[in-house]
Amino acid sequence: MTWLLLLGAIASEVTATLSLRASEGFRRRRHIPAIALGYLASYVLLGVVLALGMPVGIAYAVWAALGVAATAVLGRILFRDRISVMTAIGLAVIVGGVILVEAGTR
Repeated sequence: MTWLLLLGAIASEVTATLSLRASEGFRRRRHIPAIALGYLASYVLLGVVLALGMPVGIAYAVWAALGVAATAVLGRILFRDRISVMTAIGLAVIVGGVILVEAGTR
């Protein structure tokens, strides 16, 4: 249950960030509700995850790393943002680091 809530927090944050990009500096106002609600939901869900006992270091590492990776990949798909080889390697290192952090807590 805790991991599902964390995934919800990640999805909400990624949605908000992609909506922020789509808003073009808030010029496209129709994206503002998704931005506000996405970030609010993300922080509320992250707070619930922490209240349920997940260690903050693990929760934040997973939330940040998967959020960065998902945002980069979806930014590429939705907005044709460039992902260089170096960027892809960096994303892999970030995700790999989170896996190691999680494995180290078991």
